[in-house]
Amino acid sequence: MKNIAVLGLGKVGTLVATLLSERFEVVGYDKEPPHYDHAHPFKVQALDVADASALEKALGGFDAVVSALPYFLNKPVAKLAHDRGIHYFDLTEDVPTTAYIRDLAKTAKSAMVPQCGLAPGFIGIMGYDLTKSFTKVRDVELRVGALPRYPNGLLAYSFTWSSYGVLNEYLNDAEVIHNGVRKMVPSLEGTEYISIEGQEFEAFSTSGGLGTLCETLEGKVDTLNYKTMRYPGHGKLMRFLMYELIMKEDMETLERVLTNAKPPVDEDVVYVYAVVEGWRGDKIARAEYWKAFYPIEIGGHRWRAISWTTAAAIAAAVELVADGKLPQKGFIKQEDIDYKTFLETPSGKRYKS
Repeated sequence: MKNIAVLGLGKVGTLVATLLSERFEVVGYDKEPPHYDHAHPFKVQALDVADASALEKALGGFDAVVSALPYFLNKPVAKLAHDRGIHYFDLTEDVPTTAYIRDLAKTAKSAMVPQCGLAPGFIGIMGYDLTKSFTKVRDVELRVGALPRYPNGLLAYSFTWSSYGVLNEYLNDAEVIHNGVRKMVPSLEGTEYISIEGQEFEAFSTSGGLGTLCETLEGKVDTLNYKTMRYPGHGKLMRFLMYELIMKEDMETLERVLTNAKPPVDEDVVYVYAVVEGWRGDKIARAEYWKAFYPIEIGGHRWRAISWTTAAAIAAAVELVADGKLPQKGFIKQEDIDYKTFLETPSGKRYKS
């Protein structure tokens, strides 16, 4: 693998292209200039991915395409990658989009690797690794929160990544395993409260965070769920907006209002929390993972926590396929990625910081 196209040069895509350009020949595409106006170590070309003929022409000569586009633009990109026989990677949390890509992968001549971000993505890789130390697993609970470090206002939130993606996770049902049964539950429900090192959080169900883990662990666990962490009170207000004011029927307006009211902050934090319970031999045991990730400097520029944790995860997946450490064709689940191997990639190493 040598030549890579990165589609979407927003907050995350720009850093994905930056990380990959340390090793590969990268061209970044977007219909708008890159989100950040500093100099970039990769070529930038204008492209409207909604223009099918322009997209087809642009992707000629590449070995892989990495989509950092909103989830609703990924299907035609994945189809073109499939038809061209080039590797495909994306950040989607959208379940129907992933199902479409998985169907394509049945006849793929290249690797099809969706859901490569933070959640789904890193949380599944790390969470599944925790289960490997148990003889029998009972419960797996995975939690992630991408939050402003210094919250204000009633929502106590800032849209540091795709507002479309956030609202899509809030709207669609979440897949879980409950009492050993794989099922769907409403997002924004099942609120619990977590206290870690004196900081209070709430966590509630949201869609897509588990990726394919329910399928992988079905019949092997009693409980498996993923919840999004927020500062207390956020979920109640989002339920009010989406269901009492019925804004779920006008998501475009809701997205515009919230993005205008809660712009990105530079001082953000990503919290990752995982708990696995089960048996090691005949003894009940519990394993935990907790870490807070903060903004860091890469290439002489400071990057938000949500940007680098997401970008490093998908860049690591690309590096693993390039090095032959993952299958070279077909559908690849995030839990197929060995956690320790992930951490040894140039991009994955950043998670050790």
